[in-house]
Amino acid sequence: MIDLLLTSQADRAILAFFNGSDSLFLDHVVLALTNGPTWIVFYLALFYMVLRNNETMPQIMLVVGAAACCVLFGGGVSDILVKPLVMQFRPTYDPQWKMMVDVAQGYTGSGQYGFFSAHAANTMAIAVFFSLLVRGRLFSMMMILWSLANAWSRLYLGVHYPSDVAVGLLWGAVVGLLVYLVYRKCYFKVSPRLNYISSQYTRTGYDYQDIDMVLTIMAFTLTYIVIQATIV
Repeated sequence: MIDLLLTSQADRAILAFFNGSDSLFLDHVVLALTNGPTWIVFYLALFYMVLRNNETMPQIMLVVGAAACCVLFGGGVSDILVKPLVMQFRPTYDPQWKMMVDVAQGYTGSGQYGFFSAHAANTMAIAVFFSLLVRGRLFSMMMILWSLANAWSRLYLGVHYPSDVAVGLLWGAVVGLLVYLVYRKCYFKVSPRLNYISSQYTRTGYDYQDIDMVLTIMAFTLTYIVIQATIV
């Protein structure tokens, strides 16, 4: 029943729509987009923003611990528990479907099981948590778009069915929200309850200049991806 649900004709039809292209340039862009090391500088920028906008080590470690929990309970639950339990093949490993998948440069995903997408869960959990943490409108929008772009890349590469990605995004959003609620409860045990009303800070106390720095790093990373794909 699970197999029939996850690999329905509609699921495969949607995958066929998003999977692959005739563009080597786009293949390179998507492979870079979905590659974790591509975003190391962006993650460091997020960490720097946290350092700049929290006054004590307990506050900083609380944010770092919360971000780690987003990854642990987001993609970690998928990789450690759900994928081995459900054993739903990735499209690139599905005996009935793998010959129909457009594979980019031999990339077939890590491991043969794909339900649910750890990429989608991790990025959405991080996006939701930091959006609630920072409370900047543009920042929140760009974080969600970043997560959705990563989710789309998994369909383009054919390493997940749409249901894998949809459940990953939903689970990641739930994890990000729950982690933030726990973080908030713990935060007020080590910090005063403040509400910032300023054109310089968000209402949770994050400086807009530091937020702009993070968004600039994101933009430069995307520009680097495009340039690299152009010259390869």
